[in-house]
Amino acid sequence: MKPRPRFTLAATTLDAPNAHELAQFYQGLLGWPTRKEEPGWVEIAPPDGTAGLSFQTEPLFTRPRWPTSSSEQQMMTHLDIEVNDLSSAVEHALALGATVAGFQPQDDVRVLFDPAGHPFCLFVRTDPAAQWVARGETAEDVPAPAADRGAESRVYVRTLPVIGSRA
Repeated sequence: MKPRPRFTLAATTLDAPNAHELAQFYQGLLGWPTRKEEPGWVEIAPPDGTAGLSFQTEPLFTRPRWPTSSSEQQMMTHLDIEVNDLSSAVEHALALGATVAGFQPQDDVRVLFDPAGHPFCLFVRTDPAAQWVARGETAEDVPAPAADRGAESRVYVRTLPVIGSRA
């Protein structure tokens, strides 16, 4: 049997009216250096060389709508960004040009929009065992948390739940 080829996620790419402006926002947010820059394209990545973010200029870019609405451009994906202090992280993001979403589906997560309108979430990771104990449940079967790699910001990609339009 032929061996499976190696696949490595290199980056998540965000379209924007101006790739360079959006890359500057995320560089300020995450503190990541530029890996590659050319007209209409920028790549940033953490210093350890793992998957980063790419930005592509799209002249026909339409800001996504979140929560979703059937008549507008829907969000396709968003970034989850782990932080160590939620209120300070929100303050920092706002100073860079982010805006807070009007609808916040969770108390321990803040949904914001980057300058191009992409939603992203800031959150503080909590120990799953502590959450179980707080609910009065046993934590015996909760897996141990992954070793901390020392990164100040980690980015995760997921899809937000689809929520009907809100007035």
